[in-house]
Amino acid sequence: MKFKKLIRIFAILMAASLCCVPALAAGGDVSGAIQQTWTAASGQVKTVVDTVVFPALDMILAIAFFVKVGSAYFDYRQRGQFEWTPPAILLVCLIFCLTAPSYIWGIIGM
Repeated sequence: MKFKKLIRIFAILMAASLCCVPALAAGGDVSGAIQQTWTAASGQVKTVVDTVVFPALDMILAIAFFVKVGSAYFDYRQRGQFEWTPPAILLVCLIFCLTAPSYIWGIIGM
């Protein structure tokens, strides 16, 4: 049984290695090719992150914040004690995420 498993795994690895194509840079300068690709794509990456990623994170954090405030209020009505920590953490994360596009690119160097 083990032998058959090993044969199957070996066959899968052989098939995968036959399908792989080596990536070669012109002149053998892999570092230069990566830098050139990043320079060409960095504007697109910045645009996508600014228009898609950060707004999606903001929306998720805002929904989580309001749900947590609502549940904390209902806990307060039930137990008479308001728990501040989870809504405060979500609010700080939301503020961090809302302001991140203005400074994150300076940190990264774009």
